[in-house]
Amino acid sequence: MRYDHAFGCVSGEPRSGLSTPVARAAHSGSARWRDRATPAKYRLSLPQLGSRLFLTDGGIETTLIYSEGFELPCFAAFDLLGSEAGLDGLRVYYRRYAELARRAGVGLMLEAPTWRANRDWAERLGYDGDELADVNRRAIALMSEIRGRFETEDAPMVISGCIGPRGDGYDPGRRMTPASAQIYHGEQIATFATTAADMVTALTITNVEEAIGIVRAATARRLPVAVSFTVETDGRLPTGQSLAAAIEEVDRETGSAAAYFMLNCAHPDHFAHLLECGEAWTGRLRGIRANASKRSHAELDRATTLDDGDPVELGRCYRRLRERHPKLTVLGGCCGTDHRHVQQICLSCLAA
Repeated sequence: MRYDHAFGCVSGEPRSGLSTPVARAAHSGSARWRDRATPAKYRLSLPQLGSRLFLTDGGIETTLIYSEGFELPCFAAFDLLGSEAGLDGLRVYYRRYAELARRAGVGLMLEAPTWRANRDWAERLGYDGDELADVNRRAIALMSEIRGRFETEDAPMVISGCIGPRGDGYDPGRRMTPASAQIYHGEQIATFATTAADMVTALTITNVEEAIGIVRAATARRLPVAVSFTVETDGRLPTGQSLAAAIEEVDRETGSAAAYFMLNCAHPDHFAHLLECGEAWTGRLRGIRANASKRSHAELDRATTLDDGDPVELGRCYRRLRERHPKLTVLGGCCGTDHRHVQQICLSCLAA
C-alpha cells in the first residue's frame, strides 16, 4: 500500500470512514457536534511563543494508513469523522500524544485532522459546502474534547485548525495569486473563527503566494496563524526559492502578521545548516515537523513501504537544533513519523 502524492490516492483494502454523502448524513444526524459552549482559550495569547517546549503530533495520515489500517481517500483524515470507527481511531491517535505531553509536563499542539478539508479536496469526496463547514467544526470539537480530558497546568494544549495546500504538499503545481489564495482558504478559516480554535496552522505550503493569502485571510478573521513551508533536500521550497527569501517575502507582504513560521517534510540533515547564518529571519522560525526518512520527496513517492527512519536518531537531531536555536519551541513530525518519534524528540530535548 502506498500514497501517491500526485493523485491523492491510496491503494489497499483497509478500514475506511464514511465517504458517501448518504452515509455521512445518517451519521451526522446522530452525532452532529457543535462548539458553541467552548470559547477559544489561547487565541489572544499563544503560550508557545514563550520558551516552553510544545510537541505536535507526527504524520497523521501515514500513521492512520500504515499503522492503523484505515483507508484515507485523497489522504483525507477528516473523512474519518463520519463514522464511529473513524472517530475512535482519531481519539486513540490524539490520546497518545496528549498522554505523552501530560506525563512529560510539556505543551501540545492539537492540530485538527483538517489538512485536506478545503473545497477542492472535499468535492472529490462528495462533500458539499455545508458538509465541509460542519466537518471542520466537528474536527475542532474533537480537539476540544481531547483538551478537556488531558490538559493540565503543566501541559497546556493549544487547538489549531490545520490548513493544507489547495494542491499537492510536495509540488506547487498551478500557483494561485495571493488574492485568490486569500479567498479560497478564507472559507475554511472563516469556519475555524467560529469555533474553539486558538489559531490556524498552514502545513506543507510550497509557495509564498499561497502563504501570503492564508496569512491575510487569518488576519482578517483575527486568528493567529503559523505557516509551515515544505522544503526539499537542499533546504529550498519546491519552487526553488530559499527558505530565507520565502519567510522574508511573506513578512514583507503581510506586515509580519504571522505568529511564526515552521518547516516540514525534510530530514534535519537537509536544513540544519540553513539556521547557522544568524540572520533575522531565523528568529521567525519556531517550529519543525521533520521527516525521519532522509529520502527525497520523489523517492518517497516511489516507495512501496513506509520509511520511518530511526526515532532515536531523529530525537538527537532535534536536541542539537534546539540547543543551537532555543526559539524552536514547536517540535513534532511529518510523513512517516508517529508517537515513537515524538516521544524521542521530547526525551532528547528535555535532557538537553
